[in-house]
Amino acid sequence: MSTLADLQEKLAAAAVRGQTGPIEGPAADESLLAKSTVSHEAGQQSAPPARGRWLQGHWLNGGGLVVGAAFLVIGFAAGPLVLVGFLGLAALALAAAGIVKTRNAARKPEIAAVDFSESDHDRLWEHKESTSLLATVHDALGDIAVTRSIDRRILHANATFSRLTGRSQPEGLTLEEAGLVFRAVTDAKHQDAEIATPEGRRIFAWHDVMFRDATTGQLCIQSIARDVTEERQTARLREDARLKAEYNSAAKSRLLATVSHEIRTPLSGILGMNHLLAQTPLTLEQANYLTGIRQSGHALVQLVEDLLDFSTIEVGRFQLHPRQEALRPLLEGVIEMLAHRAHEKGIEIAASVAADVPESMEFDPARLRQILFNVIGNAVKFTQTGGVLVRVDLEERNLTISVRDSGPGMTEEEQARVFGEFEQAGTTVERSAGTGLGLAISARILREFGGGLSVASERGKGSEFVISFPVGLIAGEDGYDRRNTMLRGSRILLLAPEGAASTAIKRTIQTLGGHCRLIGPGDMDDLLPSFPMGEGGVWTDLIVDHRMAPWYFSEGNALAVPRLRKIFLVNPEERNTHPLDLFDAWLIRPLREQSLIDVLRGRMRGMEKREALIEAVSEIGITTPESEDRALDILLGEDDPVNAMLVRAMLSKAGHRVRLVEDFDGLRARTEDAEVRPEVLVTDFNMPGGTGAAVLAQLRAHERRQGLPPLPIIVLTADSRDSIRRQALLAGADAVIVKPVDPEKLAAALRGLSRSVFERA
Repeated sequence: MSTLADLQEKLAAAAVRGQTGPIEGPAADESLLAKSTVSHEAGQQSAPPARGRWLQGHWLNGGGLVVGAAFLVIGFAAGPLVLVGFLGLAALALAAAGIVKTRNAARKPEIAAVDFSESDHDRLWEHKESTSLLATVHDALGDIAVTRSIDRRILHANATFSRLTGRSQPEGLTLEEAGLVFRAVTDAKHQDAEIATPEGRRIFAWHDVMFRDATTGQLCIQSIARDVTEERQTARLREDARLKAEYNSAAKSRLLATVSHEIRTPLSGILGMNHLLAQTPLTLEQANYLTGIRQSGHALVQLVEDLLDFSTIEVGRFQLHPRQEALRPLLEGVIEMLAHRAHEKGIEIAASVAADVPESMEFDPARLRQILFNVIGNAVKFTQTGGVLVRVDLEERNLTISVRDSGPGMTEEEQARVFGEFEQAGTTVERSAGTGLGLAISARILREFGGGLSVASERGKGSEFVISFPVGLIAGEDGYDRRNTMLRGSRILLLAPEGAASTAIKRTIQTLGGHCRLIGPGDMDDLLPSFPMGEGGVWTDLIVDHRMAPWYFSEGNALAVPRLRKIFLVNPEERNTHPLDLFDAWLIRPLREQSLIDVLRGRMRGMEKREALIEAVSEIGITTPESEDRALDILLGEDDPVNAMLVRAMLSKAGHRVRLVEDFDGLRARTEDAEVRPEVLVTDFNMPGGTGAAVLAQLRAHERRQGLPPLPIIVLTADSRDSIRRQALLAGADAVIVKPVDPEKLAAALRGLSRSVFERA
């Protein structure tokens, strides 16, 4: 079977011989006879190839066989003369047969001219039909189909191309001459083309493919294009929306940063003045009022932190800062911060840590404190009776903190949306007590931890939130080996109502290696027959919850065994309403593990240490800085008068000499003057007269030019973003403290930086 390439060669050969069209009718006969006569007269000894093929074909078709047979019969019958006559007739017969054959062949145009077979003709027809079909399909789809030569000239274009460009005969033109404009070239074969159509400007995705034409052997370019105007417009709108969203997000971040700065500045004054006022002699009523102010101030600080965290998480700039930290004191601090709120509602709050939890682990303490404050605080807010119990366990390398409350519980629908932004469960009154951001932010921070926050709840039966995340275990740390022997040999009776507090105390005692039995008035019948003996030995201690004090003083005389040490457990708000001198020691709820160990092992009576703790430590750990061994000459830069008075009072109480400037101009003048140059600089990062980063950079450059020793610099800022902290440190600051100023942090920073001052002195 011939290929298209073979057909092309035959067409080329036919063109050389001049046989480019059909030969038929008398002209064909005359042509054939003329060629035969000329060849005969020329005395050719051998027939030309074409004539030989003609004679061979007619001979094989039967003409030669008939003439030969007639010749033989007549020749032998009539003799030589008649034989010659019949030879002439045979020649005429052969010629006539050839003319008939030629006429029959001429009825097949082109095929006879180039000697095509029928299969060759069919393949040419199929090729043309396929090309026409493809053009029809692209027209039906509204696509452009164009065939171009290697010099980019159009050889053929479908009807869609002609309709869109308005060119009825585009052959011979380039695409640019036809009105196409190419845009957005992605690679050599894919680009966008714009066409000014009668319906308006349209965009087509243009694709080029190189191929060789089978009929001519020439290289050609086949182009297919599809209308993508709507897709490109949608993509452009989507990109515009993305850019707008990024701009709005950046604007929101700037707004939140500005608002947080403006809120933190007066908050710093409120909480700082609260701290200074708490250092003066106060009545119990005045101290309670100050506690309320402090709690409200810290709630507002927490709201600012939540908003800033929400913003940084949204823009993908949230970062963790893990470090080695002790978990149990952190948890106890959060419980104490929320204890006053719980006790005001008449509910319990307590926590226990499993024995296998190491003392120190690697995590981000600030973020974990925030998560605990949000989750535990949420449980306290929604619990009206009963209490909140927190339990910490270690499962392989995952720390699990369970927060169980006896609140109203949640439906499945409320559980599904409780972790959404600005979502809250509960009644309208309960929902109005917050923003609905705490749990959402906590869940997202835990995802950054590599952990998660889940909830299990049933309406009317409370809820349990589970915090889980991986922690870095410190090599050599083994909490179980050290903690499970702390109270070995201690056998404690706990006289308390069942609830979160008694459950946590019993678990803690057992975790520390002791033995504890929870008893109530109804358990005395089982206890007294063998008292003070019990299963396993003699009871050593009796802890009396203050809620059981009336029964104990009236009915509990049988428990007053001389060898049994009696310990009173009381809320801090009620410690002055009970006769504490009737007990050997006291414990303050919520219970700290170390206080329990010290009291049960006889190292302290309990109240003295806790009294000092209650008076000296606020809900975020604000204490008065200890005096340094040497007073420092400190230059304070602060433009807000309240914060200036607050920080100045903190530093003066620590024994330092403080000079105040209210703008960067005064700060530059005093730091660049060698005679009045301070020993330490404490400055706000935003004051009139310049920007903090530029002023600090100028100060460090002046020190290098003059050969002066570096001045220790502490920056105070109301902007808690990490970018501001890095900017201050890169500009030359030695430490950065976020407002509200924590006096303990300020004192610690001064102690660290003053060493270089002492060494130079």
